[in-house]
Formats: sequence, structure tokens, C-alpha cells
Amino acid sequence: MKPTFLEFRLPLVGEISFPAYMTMLLVGFLLMIVLARRAEDRAGRDGVLMVDLSIWMLILGVLGARLASVFFDGKFDDFVNLCMNPKLVTAIDAKVTSCTSDAQCGYDYLCDTARNVCYPPQDCLAALKFWQSGLTYYGGFLLAAPFGLWFAKRKNMGVLRVGDVTAPYVAWGLFFGRLGCFFNGCCYGEPTTGPLGMRFPGLAHPRHPTQLYEALAALAIAAFLYYVVRPRKVAHGQVLGALLVLYGIVRFVLEYWRDDQRGGLWVLSTSQIISIPLVAAGAALIGYGYHTARTASTHTEA
Repeated sequence: MKPTFLEFRLPLVGEISFPAYMTMLLVGFLLMIVLARRAEDRAGRDGVLMVDLSIWMLILGVLGARLASVFFDGKFDDFVNLCMNPKLVTAIDAKVTSCTSDAQCGYDYLCDTARNVCYPPQDCLAALKFWQSGLTYYGGFLLAAPFGLWFAKRKNMGVLRVGDVTAPYVAWGLFFGRLGCFFNGCCYGEPTTGPLGMRFPGLAHPRHPTQLYEALAALAIAAFLYYVVRPRKVAHGQVLGALLVLYGIVRFVLEYWRDDQRGGLWVLSTSQIISIPLVAAGAALIGYGYHTARTASTHTEA
């Protein structure tokens, strides 16, 4: 794990750092924007509109992902306590489990000498600091996707066509995002004694590296969408539909190995609950495409 890729100081500016999670996330988004624009330019369309759309979806995606993380990841009380009473927040990645001085805790943590436990310093803006990880992908998708549909329709870009153009690159972006999670040491899985288990900072037992599982799955999905589904689609919307189906299934299955404490319903996590309608929507898009193509073919023959 390497939570910070690069850190240095500049005169008059101060400390400059590149957190692993945000760096990889931005690399993925920038690559997605470049590839999507190139695809539009090659098709003889206005690639600048695709850049505008992508930038707005990046902004709204990060906002939605952060809001979902703050309110649904089970840490809302921690954000409140970080401002009101930081001693109630556990410093889970402190260097020691019992302390007698601040220096033992590591990082910028403090020591509560009455209880001999480490706790973070007061921070009333912690909920806004998305660059310190704490982003929930589905939250970003649920906020950015409706805007993307509205923007594409308003600019006459073709809603389903744009969805097909960007779908492989969205999966490609997910690959980079999950690599960022791995380097940051977050979003790990349940404890395991299997050969794939890895140790993460602050944890006593090896865990499933579910970030890598999802990263590899996203990379496979991106390749499948671009090289298999895209050339063979019979109507717009089918590549997007395949993305929703494949990623929804992957996320649903991986949740059984993830250390996900965000609650849910019955035996399903929040992400699994969200995956179900997304898979259904994706299947509907694929089916609608085939129906549209078959109907058009019938009319042509007639």
C-alpha cells in the first residue's frame, strides 16, 4: 500500500502531495475523457461536447460519491464527532493500540491518556475532504447518470449513442479507481486464510484484496465491451446495457467478500440492493435494442 504517491514542498506554496486514491481516480477520468473525445472526433461529431459532458459528470460524480459515503457508509457520526468531540472517534490506523503520549500514535493523531487510546484531531471540514478517499461509486453514478442523460438530450448528442460510446471507458475508469483504493488501503475485504489474502495497514489478519478483484473485473469488462459488444451491437444502448449488467453482477458477487458495514436489507448490502435494478435496466436496454432492430428489419422487408 502507498496512500501517497508523491509529496514535496514548494517555496511560497507549501506542501504538495498526490494522494494515491485521487491521483488514480483522476488518471482514469482524464483517460476516459481523451478516449471519448477521440471516438467522437473519429465519428465526425463534436468531440468538445463530449469533453464538456465528461467534466460535468466528473464533478457531479465525485459530489454524489462523497455524499453517499458520508450518509450511507456508516461513518456519519464520526464526521459529526470529528467536529464536536474527536475523542469519540477511533483512530483505526494508529501505530499502537494503547498509548501514553501523542508521539506513539503516529500521523497527526493524539492520545487520550485517560483511556490510553489514539484519536484524530478536531476537523469540522472532514466530510468535505473527498480527496482523502471515502467515495462510494454508486452514489456518483446515481447523481451523474441522470445529468448525463439530460445533457446528451439537450445537446442532441443521442442519449443511448453517447451511453454506448462512453460505457467501455467508464469501466476503464473504474479499473484505475479501484487501483487507487488498493494503494490507499481502503475498501478491503473480509478476513481470509487463503493464498490471495493480503495485510492492510492497521489490520491484524490478512484480507481479501477486493479492490484488485474489482479492478481486474472492470478491466475485463472494458475489453469485452469495446472489442466484443460494441462491434456487434444492433441498436444504440446495448453497450451501455451490457455495462450495467456486467458491473452490477460483479459488484453483487464481490460484496460477499467485501468488509462492507453500510447496512442494507436482510442479507443484502446497500450495493447489492442497488445492483439489482441496474442489472434489470441493463437487460432491458439490451432487449429493447434487439426488439427495435427486429421491428426495423420487419418493416424493411415489408
